Amino acid sequence: MNLNIIGYAFYLIITTIIIIRVGKICYENGNIYVSQLIPNHEDLCQKINQLLLVGYYLLNVGYCAMTIISWKRIENITQLIEVITSKSAIIIITIAIMHYINIILLTNYIKKLI
Repeated sequence: MNLNIIGYAFYLIITTIIIIRVGKICYENGNIYVSQLIPNHEDLCQKINQLLLVGYYLLNVGYCAMTIISWKRIENITQLIEVITSKSAIIIITIAIMHYINIILLTNYIKKLI
């Protein structure tokens, strides 16, 4: 039995669930944040937030799919669990870093416009 295929499936399921959950939370709370940055422009704020969500999904799902290329052959169950957890942790850290960079860039850019 090829453990790599099982690992790919579990990895993609786990990371997709994490990406979708975090995306929904950031999208719902992002409307409030962007509305405070750009007052009296609700439609624009909604569109900016939708654009950020689409970019977030595309970048993270694409990154998850691309990391599968770097996997080595998995020989046993212990190695399978280790690879899935370490690769998932990298995705979670990447999401956190991207979130904070996004907030900093968005805040600085909008302050310059206003």
